Amino acid sequence: MFPAPLLTLLLVLLITGSPVKAANSPISVPITSRLNFSDSTYNLVAHDRARLQALRDRNKHGQRLINVPLTNNVFTYSISVDIGNPPTTYNLMLSSSSAITWVGASAPYQQTVTSVNTNQPVSVTNGFGSFNGMMYRDTVTVGPRLTVIGQEIGVAQYSAGFVGYDGVFGIGPAALTLGTLELSPTVPIPTVTDNLFNQQIIPANVLGVFFEPDAGWQPRATTGQLTFGGTNPTLYRAGITYTPITNRWPASSFWGIDQSITYGGAPILASTAGIVDSGNVLIAIATEAFQLYQAATGGQLDPVTELLVITGVQYNALQNLDFHISGRIFSLTPNGQIWPRALNARIGGQLGLIYLIVRDIGTPIGQGDFDFINSYVFMQRFYTVFDTARSRVGFSDTAFTAATTN
Repeated sequence: MFPAPLLTLLLVLLITGSPVKAANSPISVPITSRLNFSDSTYNLVAHDRARLQALRDRNKHGQRLINVPLTNNVFTYSISVDIGNPPTTYNLMLSSSSAITWVGASAPYQQTVTSVNTNQPVSVTNGFGSFNGMMYRDTVTVGPRLTVIGQEIGVAQYSAGFVGYDGVFGIGPAALTLGTLELSPTVPIPTVTDNLFNQQIIPANVLGVFFEPDAGWQPRATTGQLTFGGTNPTLYRAGITYTPITNRWPASSFWGIDQSITYGGAPILASTAGIVDSGNVLIAIATEAFQLYQAATGGQLDPVTELLVITGVQYNALQNLDFHISGRIFSLTPNGQIWPRALNARIGGQLGLIYLIVRDIGTPIGQGDFDFINSYVFMQRFYTVFDTARSRVGFSDTAFTAATTN
């Protein structure tokens, strides 16, 4: 008797007639940036604070936590994914702090000849929202020659926090799926990237991530790219520097790393653990580090946006904010430290003012789950590589590292 996953694979191959072929090189897929402003203004700090609390609650209570504070998601990337045969196209939110792929938040799941109900109840909570439903296996296609046979996907019967999306495309470590299956809580669910590698579609269990800075309000602009199976050397400079996943929990269960931070050459955060997370908009650092950064920049806390605001004179005096990772310095330039001025009104800010994109994480050094979050705005300036095979994260400069678009 064949094991269930293998039987599913054989049945789907008979139905589709599509053999699994090994790729000789990585394959890139475009992703779409989206600015979500359902209201006239948006509080970035409140958004990130709620998301961080949801991630903390996940560590304390497990995946099956439904009651979490939900906010709209201001900056997100989405990817088009085809599921089934004949396929239905779903617009899924990209999440590096979630590993499961699921649908049904907006467009309903369409069962086809390739759909297999596993009879496993599933529920997930992450920093965006929550869903519960059933696990299925189905054919999933994310780009040219990138088709997974028998991929496990969640099908939502209930969801909250995902307005404008059909679900989530998880690119986090598979360990984040532990606890999501009600009948098998200790069994991890392979990600789409895992199965692309397992089925020999891509040459390595590696995902390259490229985001481009947002020069203005351009909803649904194709300004990003995922590279499955490796990296795209045309999108970065001076090679990739890798650092191992931290051994400090709970950061170790995410794309967590160790780093130190200096401002203008002066230390503000000694080597400690944090995470790389595309779902947080602002860079967050431990309270003492934030206080040093505020004093050095002269920023004043704006009561409306809750961001540090500086004058034009202070902007001209800004120094690099340097992230020290595995012996290499990744410098966030003065322009990379400010919110895009063309979007000031969208966050309740005033035209002509300059807002910094570094915030207080809300806990002292060593007393929170994470001492920093290298967020969306960090990833806009540095090419990022999630290497599952070697349990490491890589970074490199891009053509936009020193951009002045903000």
